[in-house]
Amino acid sequence: MNDLIPPSPGALAGRVVLVFGAGASGPGWSNGKASAVAYARAGAKVACVDHQRERAEETVSVIGKEGGEAIALTADVAVNDQVAAAVQATMAKWNRLDVLHNNVGISLFGGPVDLSEADWDRSMDVNLKSVFLACKHVLPIMERQGRGVITNISSILSQRVSWYDQIAYYASKAAVDHFTRAIAVKYARKGIRANAILPGLMNTPLLYQNPSIVGAHGGVVFMTQQRDAASPTGKQGSAWDVANAAVFLASDAASYINGVLLPIDGGLINLQATAAAPK
Repeated sequence: MNDLIPPSPGALAGRVVLVFGAGASGPGWSNGKASAVAYARAGAKVACVDHQRERAEETVSVIGKEGGEAIALTADVAVNDQVAAAVQATMAKWNRLDVLHNNVGISLFGGPVDLSEADWDRSMDVNLKSVFLACKHVLPIMERQGRGVITNISSILSQRVSWYDQIAYYASKAAVDHFTRAIAVKYARKGIRANAILPGLMNTPLLYQNPSIVGAHGGVVFMTQQRDAASPTGKQGSAWDVANAAVFLASDAASYINGVLLPIDGGLINLQATAAAPK
């Protein structure tokens, strides 16, 4: 369980949050799962969406055991009709939608020569088109309400190049950043805020499910050691670092924070990028 400082109880009381990517790909806490639970702990009702229903149901089960309210939904975030259906189901349940949290992302390895066109397209669909589709269906609801918050999970790799060979990930996350800023400016006078969280080196289940990342370090043990060493703090962050930031950005305490790209990285973004894995 979470051993970090929990969100302020009641900070989001009465709010409805839609989290795309609310499941975890393996044991432990993913950014999306932790964020969904953190929203619920702050008093929100949470629609938990994942492309595998059992993952969404696991997150809902955690929220339910803690006395919160949540529903599990299934969607491929790159398919317009499925995204629309998830939004509609959330509205049908609670008749409002206050926070949209876009968490889904994939990191496929390869440069412009060796990366397949299909993998490039899939990266753009999952990492970028998903944000576009979710906003397409949620923004009209928030406009009618006269308020809303959109939080997109990007990466510090939208701003810098690391030792990982993942050009499609870099490009798609950079686009997410600028998309977020454009939305923030366009809808600011309508009571809608949009910000992006840029995680750095995070120790989450998805890391261990990516053979390209593990292979880049020569194994799981080396991966953990090298990623810890690469952080200015000497340790990777956890999903709860992202989750607590997301709750803050969704709360009234952040009411004048709009169009911000917030690194959650222990200061890593301030260091010169390196082209090779740390030893």
